[in-house]
Amino acid sequence: MADTSLSGHRVARELDKVIAERGMPKTIVSDNGTEFTSMAILKWVQESDVDWHYIAPGKPQQNGFIESFNGKL
Repeated sequence: MADTSLSGHRVARELDKVIAERGMPKTIVSDNGTEFTSMAILKWVQESDVDWHYIAPGKPQQNGFIESFNGKL
C-alpha cells in the first residue's frame, strides 16, 4: 500500500530494513522531495556511506526507469 506522506526519519528506517534484507546499494537516486533532503536523510547518508544522487529539478529524464514505471502505473 502506498503512503501519502513520509518523513525523513521514516524513509531512513525503511532504508535500513531493505538494506538488512537485500544488502547495501552502491548508489541511491532520488528526486529532491522534502523526505529525501531532510536532515534525517542527510545524517543517514553520512553514517551509511552510500552514494546519494539527486535528480536535478525539472529533469525527469535523468531517471528514465522510474519515469517509465510511473507512466505504466
